[in-house]
Amino acid sequence: MSGSRVEESSGNGSNGERKYKGIRRRRWGKWVSEIRVPGSQERLWLGSYSTPEGAAIAHDIAFYCLRQPSSLDVLNFPTMLPPNVNADMSPRSIHRAATDAGMAVDAIRMTESRPVGNDNSGSVIMGVETESLSISVDDYLEF
Repeated sequence: MSGSRVEESSGNGSNGERKYKGIRRRRWGKWVSEIRVPGSQERLWLGSYSTPEGAAIAHDIAFYCLRQPSSLDVLNFPTMLPPNVNADMSPRSIHRAATDAGMAVDAIRMTESRPVGNDNSGSVIMGVETESLSISVDDYLEF
Protein backbone atom coordinates (compact mmCIF):
# COMPACT_ATOMS: atom_id res chain seq x y z
CA MET A 1 0.00 0.00 0.00
CA SER A 2 1.98 2.90 -1.28
CA GLY A 3 1.80 6.43 0.00
CA SER A 4 1.50 5.35 3.60
CA ARG A 5 3.40 6.83 6.49
CA VAL A 6 5.98 4.40 7.82
CA GLU A 7 8.93 4.57 10.14
CA GLU A 8 11.98 2.38 10.20
CA SER A 9 11.93 -0.16 12.98
CA SER A 10 14.47 0.41 15.73
CA GLY A 11 15.02 -2.65 17.81
CA ASN A 12 12.24 -5.20 17.35
CA GLY A 13 12.32 -7.11 14.09
CA SER A 14 14.72 -6.99 11.21
CA ASN A 15 16.39 -3.80 10.05
CA GLY A 16 14.33 -1.85 7.55
CA GLU A 17 11.04 -3.50 8.60
CA ARG A 18 8.09 -1.17 7.95
CA LYS A 19 6.31 0.01 11.06
CA TYR A 20 3.04 1.91 11.10
CA LYS A 21 2.01 4.41 13.77
CA GLY A 22 -0.01 3.11 16.70
CA ILE A 23 0.66 -0.61 16.32
CA ARG A 24 3.07 -3.20 17.66
CA ARG A 25 3.91 -6.81 16.96
CA ARG A 26 3.52 -9.50 19.58
CA ARG A 27 6.25 -12.12 19.98
CA TRP A 28 4.03 -14.74 18.37
CA GLY A 29 3.51 -12.62 15.24
CA LYS A 30 0.11 -10.98 15.67
CA TRP A 31 -0.20 -7.22 15.21
CA VAL A 32 -2.12 -5.26 17.86
CA SER A 33 -3.41 -1.74 18.23
CA GLU A 34 -4.77 0.39 21.05
CA ILE A 35 -5.16 4.12 21.65
CA ARG A 36 -5.58 6.39 24.65
CA VAL A 37 -8.91 8.17 25.09
CA PRO A 38 -8.19 11.92 25.35
CA GLY A 39 -8.68 13.44 28.79
CA SER A 40 -8.51 10.12 30.62
CA GLN A 41 -6.12 7.33 31.53
CA GLU A 42 -8.34 4.85 29.68
CA ARG A 43 -7.11 2.95 26.65
CA LEU A 44 -9.36 1.76 23.86
CA TRP A 45 -8.33 -1.72 22.72
CA LEU A 46 -8.59 -1.96 18.94
CA GLY A 47 -7.77 -5.62 18.53
CA SER A 48 -5.29 -8.18 17.21
CA TYR A 49 -4.69 -8.59 13.50
CA SER A 50 -2.77 -10.90 11.20
CA THR A 51 -1.36 -8.02 9.15
CA PRO A 52 0.19 -4.70 10.16
CA GLU A 53 -2.09 -2.91 7.69
CA GLY A 54 -5.21 -4.18 9.46
CA ALA A 55 -3.96 -2.90 12.81
CA ALA A 56 -2.87 0.40 11.23
CA ILE A 57 -6.30 1.04 9.66
CA ALA A 58 -8.00 0.34 13.00
CA HIS A 59 -5.66 2.85 14.66
CA ASP A 60 -6.28 5.45 11.93
CA ILE A 61 -10.04 5.33 12.38
CA ALA A 62 -9.86 5.56 16.17
CA PHE A 63 -7.25 8.34 15.99
CA TYR A 64 -9.38 10.34 13.57
CA CYS A 65 -12.52 9.99 15.70
CA LEU A 66 -10.86 10.69 19.04
CA ARG A 67 -8.30 13.36 18.14
CA GLN A 68 -9.90 15.12 15.14
CA PRO A 69 -6.58 15.95 13.47
CA SER A 70 -6.41 19.13 11.40
CA SER A 71 -4.62 17.21 8.64
CA LEU A 72 -5.09 13.64 7.45
CA ASP A 73 -1.35 13.43 6.76
CA VAL A 74 -0.82 12.16 10.32
CA LEU A 75 -2.65 8.92 9.48
CA ASN A 76 -1.00 5.75 8.18
CA PHE A 77 -3.47 5.52 5.27
CA PRO A 78 -5.10 8.95 4.85
CA THR A 79 -6.95 7.97 1.67
CA MET A 80 -8.63 4.92 3.24
CA LEU A 81 -10.66 6.70 5.91
CA PRO A 82 -14.32 5.58 5.60
CA PRO A 83 -16.80 8.42 4.97
CA ASN A 84 -19.16 7.44 7.80
CA VAL A 85 -16.77 7.98 10.73
CA ASN A 86 -16.95 11.23 12.68
CA ALA A 87 -15.92 12.91 15.88
CA ASP A 88 -19.22 12.52 17.75
CA MET A 89 -19.13 8.73 17.90
CA SER A 90 -19.14 6.96 21.27
CA PRO A 91 -16.04 4.94 22.27
CA ARG A 92 -18.04 1.76 21.65
CA SER A 93 -18.99 2.90 18.13
CA ILE A 94 -15.40 3.95 17.44
CA HIS A 95 -14.20 0.53 18.59
CA ARG A 96 -16.72 -1.19 16.32
CA ALA A 97 -15.87 0.90 13.25
CA ALA A 98 -12.13 0.52 13.83
CA THR A 99 -12.18 -3.23 14.38
CA ASP A 100 -14.56 -3.86 11.47
CA ALA A 101 -12.32 -1.90 9.10
CA GLY A 102 -9.19 -3.58 10.48
CA MET A 103 -10.69 -7.04 10.00
CA ALA A 104 -11.79 -6.17 6.45
CA VAL A 105 -8.30 -5.01 5.52
CA ASP A 106 -6.86 -8.09 7.20
CA ALA A 107 -9.12 -10.32 5.11
CA ILE A 108 -8.11 -8.55 1.91
CA ARG A 109 -4.39 -8.73 2.69
CA MET A 110 -4.63 -12.40 3.69
CA THR A 111 -6.45 -13.37 0.47
CA GLU A 112 -3.95 -11.37 -1.61
CA SER A 113 -1.09 -13.37 -0.14
CA ARG A 114 -2.67 -16.78 -0.88
CA PRO A 115 -2.69 -18.26 -4.35
CA VAL A 116 -6.26 -18.65 -5.61
CA GLY A 117 -6.65 -21.12 -8.55
CA ASN A 118 -4.82 -21.35 -11.85
CA ASP A 119 -6.91 -18.68 -13.58
CA ASN A 120 -7.35 -16.49 -10.44
CA SER A 121 -11.14 -16.68 -10.80
CA GLY A 122 -11.77 -19.08 -7.94
CA SER A 123 -10.45 -21.81 -5.72
CA VAL A 124 -11.32 -25.32 -4.63
CA ILE A 125 -12.31 -25.83 -1.02
CA MET A 126 -13.13 -29.38 0.10
CA GLY A 127 -13.70 -30.43 -3.52
CA VAL A 128 -16.12 -27.56 -4.30
CA GLU A 129 -15.08 -24.77 -6.68
CA THR A 130 -15.75 -21.31 -5.26
CA GLU A 131 -15.53 -17.78 -6.61
CA SER A 132 -12.87 -15.31 -5.47
CA LEU A 133 -13.61 -13.28 -2.37
CA SER A 134 -14.59 -9.71 -3.14
CA ILE A 135 -14.66 -7.61 0.03
CA SER A 136 -14.62 -3.91 0.79
CA VAL A 137 -13.96 -1.97 3.98
CA ASP A 138 -17.29 -0.22 3.37
CA ASP A 139 -19.07 -3.61 3.55
CA TYR A 140 -18.14 -3.78 7.23
CA LEU A 141 -18.85 -0.19 8.16
CA GLU A 142 -22.55 0.02 7.40
CA PHE A 143 -24.56 0.75 10.52
